[in-house]
Amino acid sequence: MNDDPIPISLVANYMFCPRRAWLESVGERVDSAQMSQGFYDHRKVDRSRGPSADDEGDYQAINIRHEEWGVSGRLDAAKLTDDGVIIREYKATPVKREMIVTDAMRTQLALQAACLEDMGYRVARTEIFFTTHHRNVEVELTPEDYAEAQAAVEETRLLITSDTAPEPLEDSPRCMKCSHVGICLPEERRLKPVDRRVMVASPDNQVTHLATPGAKAFSRAGRMIVFKDGQELASIPIDTIQGLQVHGNTDLSSGLIRELMWRGIPILWCSGTGRLYGWAMSTYGPNGLQRAEQHVASQEGRLGLAREFVVAKVHNQSVLLRRSDRGNPVLEQLRGIEKTVGNANRWQDVLGLEGEAASLYFSQFACLIKSDRREHWPWNGRTRRPALDELNSLLDYAYALLLSDCIRALISCGLDPHAGFLHSSKRNKPALALDLMEEFRAPVADSVVQTVVNNGEVRSDGFTRALGSVRMKDGTRKSLIGAYERRLNTELTHPIFGYKASWRRIIEIQARMILGYLDGTQSAYRGIRVR
Repeated sequence: MNDDPIPISLVANYMFCPRRAWLESVGERVDSAQMSQGFYDHRKVDRSRGPSADDEGDYQAINIRHEEWGVSGRLDAAKLTDDGVIIREYKATPVKREMIVTDAMRTQLALQAACLEDMGYRVARTEIFFTTHHRNVEVELTPEDYAEAQAAVEETRLLITSDTAPEPLEDSPRCMKCSHVGICLPEERRLKPVDRRVMVASPDNQVTHLATPGAKAFSRAGRMIVFKDGQELASIPIDTIQGLQVHGNTDLSSGLIRELMWRGIPILWCSGTGRLYGWAMSTYGPNGLQRAEQHVASQEGRLGLAREFVVAKVHNQSVLLRRSDRGNPVLEQLRGIEKTVGNANRWQDVLGLEGEAASLYFSQFACLIKSDRREHWPWNGRTRRPALDELNSLLDYAYALLLSDCIRALISCGLDPHAGFLHSSKRNKPALALDLMEEFRAPVADSVVQTVVNNGEVRSDGFTRALGSVRMKDGTRKSLIGAYERRLNTELTHPIFGYKASWRRIIEIQARMILGYLDGTQSAYRGIRVR
């Protein structure tokens, strides 16, 4: 008897692609939209119930197990007949695709039948119901199917107990049909342009911001309802929420928090001035072993990662500055620093050069603002919290939003936001999230601030002053959040891989590139460099 049985679905995934099975074994899950589609396809069979008077002998969602083989699973549907049990598995097929019973499907049915027979039942028939076509296909299993299924169990067991991940497939048509391609990134591991585009199940899923002081959000019938003073402000399907960010004094019900945790949707809380207080995430996350190895690597140091974060940051700062002022005198200095960082051999040198570049860049930050608006937007240099002027207040908040997205991206692939390679973790900062956001500061956060000021989306009178510090009014904060979300949802051609993706998706891709570098499936890490 095996005390830790292997899920049948994991073995079926192994037959489809070993790396997909490995991703499942370490806890990687597809995004919430794909999970919702899976719930939809199995909506009939996920209601565990006994036979009704109308459907005598029909069962759904039945747990099964094979003691000797050490596998367990769940039947979508089963029907008791005089000849034995009829097993039915539900599968979705893309539109215009044929109803093809794959080897993985045959293996899954063979394992299900073997489990039932081991439990003392006779299997009369196995079949696949293709939900897209609404057609049923009978599958006749052979002794070879059972032998291959048992062998696949042993091979899967060896795979998931291995210390290293299997190599991604190369130029395989299976990747085009795989729901895990967006987290596996098989072609991107080579850090070269790829011919296909990473497809996300539902690009409409977004981070939801709760920014109305005094509002309360709770869950009801699969939706997040937001109320204030007895009036409904919003009703949002939870299936469309990729992450939830709470700003200032906004309350969440325990039921809503529990629902989001069950779905693996992270929640982040920040103050009304944009300081990130913390986040909540599901207990069960992916890549537990890789996360432990990340801490070891963080302690040992990975100079290659630290260099790339800074090189990409300095490059993007010089590009943003050049777009507004081609003749700016610090551009040549920034380019020189970028080249020097790439050859630095000490972590301390990388930090020193990063600080020098930041000083040069922010000394010219006023050049990003249109000349006819600079009078109302004074700039005396970058100051840390509390913000001493309106532009610094906007930058602080934009950086907090960007930090939140970097944390969400790292959590989604199972990395610990605290164990970094450029920033220190000694003061309990989310060091890796701060590392990752470096290359996105200029093209995302700084660009958003430049846009809202130059386009007049925020006004200099949309701030308040308290004890020498400057804070945004509620309307200004919401305008900045709206502009930030538009920026994150803007698609561009990925500078490395050549396909279109939104900025938010690119942040997650880069997080997965860090993971690939740390788990050894990728030779190096390359930061985002805009043109």
